[in-house]
Amino acid sequence: MIDTHCHILPGLDDGAGSLEEAVEMAIHAANEGIHTIVATPHHGDGRHDNDASAVGLAVQELNLELETRNIPVQILPGQEVRVYKGLLDDLEAGTIRTLNDTQYLLLEMPSYGVPDYVEDLLYELHIQGLTVMIAHPERNIDFIKDPRRLQQLVGQGCLCQITSQSIMGLFGRKIQRFAIQLCKKNLTHTIASDAHNMANRKSDLSVAFSYLEKHISYKAVENYILNASRIVHNESIMTESYQYKKKIWSFI
Repeated sequence: MIDTHCHILPGLDDGAGSLEEAVEMAIHAANEGIHTIVATPHHGDGRHDNDASAVGLAVQELNLELETRNIPVQILPGQEVRVYKGLLDDLEAGTIRTLNDTQYLLLEMPSYGVPDYVEDLLYELHIQGLTVMIAHPERNIDFIKDPRRLQQLVGQGCLCQITSQSIMGLFGRKIQRFAIQLCKKNLTHTIASDAHNMANRKSDLSVAFSYLEKHISYKAVENYILNASRIVHNESIMTESYQYKKKIWSFI
């Protein structure tokens, strides 16, 4: 398996606090069946600024350590980029890093909601040839209140990445229900761990896939796994038309 969202690089953000913890996270991932991890430290969120070059250097150092210890996990570069007004300028300056330097940009909305200027930003990113992957939309207040806003963004070409721990209920029952509904309504394109540490935010990707195979379908899980591979290889991912019904969100 490939994990396309993980805060495994030590000391860069609120993820792994040390090299040893990063190694432990990689060992845990390998035991789950994960062979490739896209490192996605926070960038532009007001607390962390990890530009493309810093990420690349940290990835090289961690890969060397894992190779030395014979841990069968490869780390690829990326960022979890917060929506902010200077994003386009930073993209032009070369400080933004897509997932493994592909067309796919992992974009995080503020947890309090969706900024008014986001559609203009998404349009500019689109015309520059980037495909926006929205990180953990199931945890965004505006999307929970009005899921049709998320449907609209998907209709405009955005993709959605759901966190495995949301599927398993770590962030509460309401977010869990919303995450599962996003899977059922074909508004989910990949599942990732968003792992931060080994204490309370370690990867549970394999557990989430087992749960979804039971409650959604094997085919859906297969697509999520294949899409992760397509993302890191810069290939077009599999999408299905979402199901629109007037009352599909009545569970909220």
